[in-house]
Amino acid sequence: MQTKNYKLLELLILFLLIPISFVFSYNAIAKLSIGLTGFLYILIILLKVEKVKFQIAKNIDWKSFWKSTLLKLFIIAIITSLYVYFTASKNLFVVVLNKPLLWILILLFYSIFSVYPQELLYRNYFFKRYKNLFKNEKMFLLINAFLFSLAHLLFKNILVLILTFIGGLLFAYTYNKTKSTFLVSIEHSIYGCWLFTVGMGNMLGFPS
Repeated sequence: MQTKNYKLLELLILFLLIPISFVFSYNAIAKLSIGLTGFLYILIILLKVEKVKFQIAKNIDWKSFWKSTLLKLFIIAIITSLYVYFTASKNLFVVVLNKPLLWILILLFYSIFSVYPQELLYRNYFFKRYKNLFKNEKMFLLINAFLFSLAHLLFKNILVLILTFIGGLLFAYTYNKTKSTFLVSIEHSIYGCWLFTVGMGNMLGFPS
């Protein structure tokens, strides 16, 4: 049986040391190998140790989910639209208006190949493995959001860290409430796609 100390060491390596290491300049193949090894390790633990079954729950409260998500999206849309307008107005909806095909491709690729793996690691795995290690639930959610933000340190952009920390809090809260990787992935996709749509792609490392 894996001890508390083992899990804490695992958390330190997977969610702190490895993300920080990606900030430094070293062989790209080595970085890719480390990332893939970590991801495969997490999948094995989820399947073999935690016995997680990848299936969509049948008792999802869709009405509550959409009401909450769309309300938050409305607030995010107002704030980010004003931010782009006053800081870089030329970028406001620039991709969707000028490169609609690229816009669609980015949204699809991001939602499928970026969002779900992130939520699998930072919500499904993280909560399953480490939540019982923390007595204070609010502190646990804050740590989850902080480490999620830290995973974006490689962008070397303070705005990205701020946005991903806020996003991490929202996603951690949603997952803690719903226990659904599927729902939190939908929410993550919606907010991320909006940021790219409104014109924050360059700021967040998207090609545009």
